[in-house]
Amino acid sequence: MCPLKRWLFAISCAVLLLGGCTAESGPKRTEPAKPNPVHEQSAESPGEEKQTFPLTGLPAEGDVHQRVVGVMINNHPKARPQSGLRQADIVYEVLAEGDITRFLALYQSELPERVGPVRSARDYYIDLSDGYHAIYVCHGWSPEARTRLERGGTDYLNGLFYDGTLFQRVSFRKAPHNSYITFADIEKGAEQNGYAWTADIAPLPFRDDEPSGEKAETVRIIYSHRAYAQVEYRYAPEQKGYYRYSGGEQTIDYDTHDPVAVQNVMIVAARHQVIDSYGRRDIDVTSGGKGYLLQNGVIQPIEWKNVDGRLLPYRDGVPIGFVPGKTWIHIVPELAIVQWK
Repeated sequence: MCPLKRWLFAISCAVLLLGGCTAESGPKRTEPAKPNPVHEQSAESPGEEKQTFPLTGLPAEGDVHQRVVGVMINNHPKARPQSGLRQADIVYEVLAEGDITRFLALYQSELPERVGPVRSARDYYIDLSDGYHAIYVCHGWSPEARTRLERGGTDYLNGLFYDGTLFQRVSFRKAPHNSYITFADIEKGAEQNGYAWTADIAPLPFRDDEPSGEKAETVRIIYSHRAYAQVEYRYAPEQKGYYRYSGGEQTIDYDTHDPVAVQNVMIVAARHQVIDSYGRRDIDVTSGGKGYLLQNGVIQPIEWKNVDGRLLPYRDGVPIGFVPGKTWIHIVPELAIVQWK
């Protein structure tokens, strides 16, 4: 081979060798480069704040922006056991007529498949629901409640206008104890009426210390001498809360048979006044007063205040946090009907 050809051959080999090394050292175009794991932020990162549900203080596994839904639930003896009470974050139990109470169940962290029996509205229940900017669900209304709802300011669904569509009558109970609604239909009704289904919800105050007070493993609320109007809470250490009984029978879910377990029980005294021949009441849920708070097997006296529509516990003017979990609030005419041991 001549010197010129030998020189050209050497240059060609060098170019091929350099090109081969470059191709091996660079990333292949057909395979995307793997991300550097150092830049990935794990859900368990120490600096990341964990989300909690605003009304229970428990770790959030669902939508913390689910709007609160308040449902009027019947508590007549013929309406028991109810559906969906167990999943409510907060339940207000308040007298309606006579010695029969009704429930305002507020849902945010858990939405049961169905809830009921649904019953009619009273104006003071609307006040309590508005404290959480809830969609208010009822079937029927008193004259005062009708005036409140029809003048606007509260998003509501009334079974009077959706009987047989959004609200369904069950066959195993008789009217007026047989109106039920599913949460799928509540969402459908909200969409039909242009109501928001999500919201930014101000959290309740929660405590991380141990509650103190007098030991109280059994607490009774005696609305009247009739057994069906007497409520009892029994402390269950494994729940760090209380099982509820009404008329001597444990409060369970009709559909699942699971018991209602409550971590906070607040009992507050408020002025009650009968205002008509039907026995309907006006109840003062704004002025504050005395009460009791049950947590972790102990009871302590409190003052209650209405703060932006929410009834909250105080002691010596200082807020008392709830323990994380479910909360039931009883509004009673006087604290003398409360007993414990």
